[in-house]
Amino acid sequence: MTHEDDDGYRAADDGLYRAADDGLYRAADDGVDGGVGEAIAGELALMDPGVRASRALFERLLDPEFVEVGSSGRRYTYEDMLAWLPEHPGGSRSGPRYRPSAIEGVLLAPGLIHLTYETDFDGRHARRSSLWRKRSEETGWRMYYHQGTPVPPGAA
Repeated sequence: MTHEDDDGYRAADDGLYRAADDGLYRAADDGVDGGVGEAIAGELALMDPGVRASRALFERLLDPEFVEVGSSGRRYTYEDMLAWLPEHPGGSRSGPRYRPSAIEGVLLAPGLIHLTYETDFDGRHARRSSLWRKRSEETGWRMYYHQGTPVPPGAA
């Protein structure tokens, strides 16, 4: 679960993640969990309006080979996402925001992490899955794949 401070940035209630000076989130115990904490911090950052409004920050978190499968079944690439960035839902500090919950991560192999979680955005609930990969220390963890599936009201 998250909360927002006076500047509108989200921080985890459990103290495991913190906003850094560059606007991105960092795991408080970087490296202890094989990178899961860093991937979760990146996922939280991608939902932050300050990051969504900044092409430079957004680019640092998406892998150049990024692919997303939207709820419509449409496939989005890295280039599609960057072009769509100015219109992204959740990019305004005064508008609706993504509210993540139940974030879990699993290290699948060195340099590859799978995250699952749920979001609420303006009353719409979704279950989400992301793959994060780390090619090098220089690039760090970046989202490689994402899919969000809408959950109809009343579904378990």
